[in-house]
Amino acid sequence: MPIRFSRLRRSPGHFVATSEAGEAMLLDEASLSALAAGRPLPEPLARDLEARQMIVRDNGALAARLLATKLRTRKSFLRGGPALHIFVVTLSCDHSCKYCQVSRTFGGARMSAETASAAVDRLFESPARDLTVEFQGGEPLLALDVVEDIVRMIRRRNEDERRTIRFTMTSTLHHLDDHALEFLARESFHLSTSLDGPADIHDANRPLPSKDSHARTVAGIDRARAVLGIDAVAALTTITRRSLEAPEAVVDEYVRLGFKSIFLRPLSPFGFASKGAKRQSYDAGSFLTFYERALQRILELNAQGIEIEEVYASLLLRGILTPYPSGYVDLRSPVGAGFGTLVYNYDGGVYASDEGRMLAEMGDHALRLGHVDESYATLMTSDAMQLLAASGLAESLPGCSDCAFVHYCGPDPARALSTTGVPVDHKASSDHCIRHTGLFELMFDLLHHDDDRTIATLYRWAHGRPSLRDRAAV
Repeated sequence: MPIRFSRLRRSPGHFVATSEAGEAMLLDEASLSALAAGRPLPEPLARDLEARQMIVRDNGALAARLLATKLRTRKSFLRGGPALHIFVVTLSCDHSCKYCQVSRTFGGARMSAETASAAVDRLFESPARDLTVEFQGGEPLLALDVVEDIVRMIRRRNEDERRTIRFTMTSTLHHLDDHALEFLARESFHLSTSLDGPADIHDANRPLPSKDSHARTVAGIDRARAVLGIDAVAALTTITRRSLEAPEAVVDEYVRLGFKSIFLRPLSPFGFASKGAKRQSYDAGSFLTFYERALQRILELNAQGIEIEEVYASLLLRGILTPYPSGYVDLRSPVGAGFGTLVYNYDGGVYASDEGRMLAEMGDHALRLGHVDESYATLMTSDAMQLLAASGLAESLPGCSDCAFVHYCGPDPARALSTTGVPVDHKASSDHCIRHTGLFELMFDLLHHDDDRTIATLYRWAHGRPSLRDRAAV
């Protein structure tokens, strides 16, 4: 039956083979050659391949039905429509982050009451029964009154709709006061902030005129935890050139501050980050070197009894080791943009993703679906959605369709548009593709070679509770 396979460069003589539904097996060269040539296989291996619908020996119709069921499960996220709805309530922000992908301002640019009301209408036109509403900026706490109004509108509408709604906010946490904390606690918000490591790295990446960004972030984390609980506050780090030199220090800072997870995120080619790309950028190989060192440190800490999870590894492993769809919209095919996410900008523009909004700030409106005054049906049949449908199915794209890791990955039309001007880039030279191929190979290498304690940690991550940064809120 259909299979894809890839040589594992970290494990000479070994390959990963995947079924049409994404179930994987590690094979040596002799076994793969026998499978490809249709030669007899040892019985234990043949049984394992048959169980994964990589071969069929007796009942072909049953095998096809099983394979279809597994594929339908992996793609089941398509049934509900967009579940993540992002409200960009302001562009105001007092930071000057060198890598910021948001075209922030130092004043003005707030979402009006009319725009907010129309965006809430679109939210409830979406068919998804489980919704995550995320507030972004700029700094959304600088427009807390707008956030409060939107939450009130949503609560009022949901008295009749009775949907499951979760509220999240991405914030520096520098503007948390008693009123804000009382509101966030009452509405059961989860918070996400940026913490780039120790003070020297964080303050260099996220400068303030007062030169105390790290101290204020840590103070905000402490205040939020005290009121909302430790599990309601998550953080992620953006990896800069400066970070590349100190992966262990970045991880250790998260442990020092009591975090149970860390999200290691590469630079983005959008917004202000794109303007400083020559000074700040690095290649995929440099990121992979950093990531492997950081992950090794994390695994060492877990072996010592200090539990900390690398969130992106958990997301990748969940795709590899479970049959379920990814809760992270960036790892979906069809692409999560539009199909899993809608973004309502402060000015009324509706975009398929965060990155689509950033792309528009750079002058390319290819992923602008329309305006909040237009109906959900109109937005979802827009030219932008048709572009995403055509360029966002990895199984149909050159360089992706025959990749063994296609089941666990997602295309990135916004990044391709930003870097090449077209929605489907050349995968062999794509930073997105090179980085993810390296990450998948690292995961399979760890699963194949490492000790029992490490493998137990990886399985716990894959099967454990979803992270706060699972963007579709599994």
